[in-house]
Amino acid sequence: MAGLLEQRSIDVVPDNERHGTAFSQFTLWLGANLQITAVVTGALAVVFGGGPFWSVIGLALGNLLGGAVMALHSAQGPRLGLPQMIQSRAQFGVKGAVVPLALVIVMYVGFFASGSVLAGQAVGELTHLGETPGIVIFALVTALMAAIGYRVIHMLGRVAGVICAVAFVYLGIRLLDRIDLGAVLADRAFDLPMFLLAVSLAASWQLAFGPYVADYSRYLPRTTSARATFWWTLSGSALGSQWSMVFGVLVAATAGDAFLAGQVGYVVALGGTGLIASFLYFVIALGKLTINVLNTYGGFMSLVTSISGFRGQRSLSPRGRALYITGIMLVGTVVALLGKDSFLASFKDFLLFLLTFFTPWSAINLVDYYLISRERYDIPALADPRGRYGAWRWDALAVYGIGLVAQLPFLVTHFYTGPLVGPLGGADISWVVGLVVPALLYWLLARRDTTHIPEHTILPAQVPAGENNGAGTTGTATART
Repeated sequence: MAGLLEQRSIDVVPDNERHGTAFSQFTLWLGANLQITAVVTGALAVVFGGGPFWSVIGLALGNLLGGAVMALHSAQGPRLGLPQMIQSRAQFGVKGAVVPLALVIVMYVGFFASGSVLAGQAVGELTHLGETPGIVIFALVTALMAAIGYRVIHMLGRVAGVICAVAFVYLGIRLLDRIDLGAVLADRAFDLPMFLLAVSLAASWQLAFGPYVADYSRYLPRTTSARATFWWTLSGSALGSQWSMVFGVLVAATAGDAFLAGQVGYVVALGGTGLIASFLYFVIALGKLTINVLNTYGGFMSLVTSISGFRGQRSLSPRGRALYITGIMLVGTVVALLGKDSFLASFKDFLLFLLTFFTPWSAINLVDYYLISRERYDIPALADPRGRYGAWRWDALAVYGIGLVAQLPFLVTHFYTGPLVGPLGGADISWVVGLVVPALLYWLLARRDTTHIPEHTILPAQVPAGENNGAGTTGTATART
């Protein structure tokens, strides 16, 4: 256990602790996406009125577009060796990064809760204890895995990828034995709003990984090809999610109310009874465990990043990690228990509403990293509000705010519909606006003053893991990377 327990937190990973290959991103993100919530996400495209044929195509397009943005964030991990949201301080300021971070933390708690609802049903059936104890047991196991950290997360992803792939192949065969695939896909009538809903559902699924994807590539050697990291991340995430979502489309199109009444129960019943049913309940719990551990770990990183920006903290002990993760687990479990009876009705709106807040952050972060700073950052200054990045970068925060507001006229949710949705036939294109508008504005503003950008990446003095858990060292070592 001592060898598995992660010692690093928000601090940079030194070169002598880097390990692995870019292929690890494929196995992790494949396993993270072969799971029941992705099935439900795909099903929503049909549940809310889309035809199966165009829903499948729309979901594929959304997974590729959103996955490409997400994979661009993943490629930052090996280069900087930092958690994703720490690097956002270069754009928003050491304290200003708390603005998008607060929304990211809400996202993690929401995904933890929604995942616990579905996994709790599986654990409850597997243990014969019922849904509520199942949710609690699942939450405790999730917190334990997240507290152990990086290595066990990647091990879990590899195991889940293989087991869940076998299960989904089996379930796919069982489903195709029951339905007439040609008849299901025969309706080729094109409905633009429903098509864009499918695109948005898949894109939001992928973009929601953006705030933490680099957390799981930051231990890769600095020499790891950015292109390899990008393609392995994109292929694993897009393949796993599209596989799950297409299954969800076909189930929703053929099962109707039987699926809506109980998503987990229906999928397991599709596979069989007895030992097979027990195996499928285990697979559902395992798939959700993988993604919920990612959400819990990412939530911990984001919470520590938020607080440390004001405290000047550069790293965190394993004990501190456990306390943060316990807090996230408790809040997420309470939300899961309170919302378990209205899961499907609220999940679509939760996904699309979250997308409103993450697309401007993603656009600003990527434009700065690839076009303005060109991968050159002063890493020690990311912990110093009096350093080159300052406490608050009001230009980036203003662009972020404009990006949020620009999306509202195009947004479609249960509780709010923008005024320009009607003229577009009910289509939701807010996420496109949320990427394009802030990307262009930030590029125009940031390129006017680049004096804060170092000539090359500046690395901190490398301190052994477990030391310097307070305010940190001010010594630095420079390296051209």
